Amino acid sequence: MSFPLRSISLAVSLSFVIAMSSNLPAQQEKVIYDEAEVPEFTLPDPLVAEDGAKVESAQVWNEKQRPYLQGLFESEVYGKSPAAPEKIEYKVTESSDEAFDGTARRRQVAIQLTDDPDGPVLNVLLYLPKTDKPVPTFMTLNFYGNASIHPDPAIELPQSWLRNNKEKGVEDHKATEKIRGASKQRWPVEMILEKGYGLATAYYGDIDPDFDDNFQNGIHPYFYAQGQEKPKPDEWGSVAAWAWGLGRAMDYLEQSPEIASDKVIVMGHSRLGKTSLWAGATDPRFAAVISNNSGCGGAALSRRRFGESVKRINTSFPHWFNDNFTQYNHNEDACPVDQHELIALIAPRPCLVCSAEGDRWADPRGEFLSAKYASPVYELLGVEGLKADDMPAVDQPVLSRLGYVIRAGGHDVKPIDWQRYMEFADTHVLGK
Repeated sequence: MSFPLRSISLAVSLSFVIAMSSNLPAQQEKVIYDEAEVPEFTLPDPLVAEDGAKVESAQVWNEKQRPYLQGLFESEVYGKSPAAPEKIEYKVTESSDEAFDGTARRRQVAIQLTDDPDGPVLNVLLYLPKTDKPVPTFMTLNFYGNASIHPDPAIELPQSWLRNNKEKGVEDHKATEKIRGASKQRWPVEMILEKGYGLATAYYGDIDPDFDDNFQNGIHPYFYAQGQEKPKPDEWGSVAAWAWGLGRAMDYLEQSPEIASDKVIVMGHSRLGKTSLWAGATDPRFAAVISNNSGCGGAALSRRRFGESVKRINTSFPHWFNDNFTQYNHNEDACPVDQHELIALIAPRPCLVCSAEGDRWADPRGEFLSAKYASPVYELLGVEGLKADDMPAVDQPVLSRLGYVIRAGGHDVKPIDWQRYMEFADTHVLGK
């Protein structure tokens, strides 16, 4: 597929026209859940340069267009992140070759994220199948601490701030013993190991606690310039910080002889699906990228305004993106990029976009369209793009190198999702 102009016009409905008028914010308070109400919009073409020239070679893409688009996402959406520390400091805090009745290995590693010894520490939990060969591994952040993914009593309890949830074992923002295995339904660890993959996970709040206090907590203050009190409008929000933290975990995985560091797949769900896409776009060491139900600011096209809009996400979660992104509240068409270009930044590496039929807030169709309109970049780079012109039926996955899946059910991660992740990785990472 090619784009004849810098922009492509997607005329979805002639009856609904976005007008820049004084009553627009009031109109947009209504959540769009009807395709007939999706406005007409025009997408920027990832293969047309700033000067209007067509990008017709991999060299021009890699040397000019890709850096240009990444720079726009940094300045207008996620924010610029600092460079990695010159030297990674880590400590193996617990290790066993007898996990799960001797069938697997467990490693727990504390990674110092800054040069300040009192700075944030990212605690990574690793499960690996027993083998003499380096292991292909899924790297993913979790929502309630490493102990929440499995009832294994050897997993260290999280020490960082947690969102209160008595059902999951969090009281006064602290973990209790009840947290062990509280989210195990999302983490079929034994199944992952049986398939020959390792699992590396860390609590996202170790990097940056997920609440808005004007960036006084977490990683941000350790990188402020003298006199600085918060990130500049074009500097990193929390999504970019979490993605940066995934890079520091990758620093550790790269030097571990137990890990096939050229076969690390980054995966994330919901806000962490947004994170996995940005981590994959900015860190080419990740061999493949999987986003699950990532929605607005993730895989879904912002210009559709379907479900969660830019205004709503910036209002509910003002710390996730940079301050410049608020310019596009009720003003998505003015943003110089949209999310299909985020997926294009991952090319030519494998990328799987996953939706759920019942998760309309995350706009499954908008997620599919992002993959569809990123496909020409994959093809320009000489690899397979999305092998679907139309949105596939529920539970009929399209597992091409740029893939798309929509399953039945709602906003969640299920064992069937992991089965598809591994089938995708088997083909496009392991080459089976």
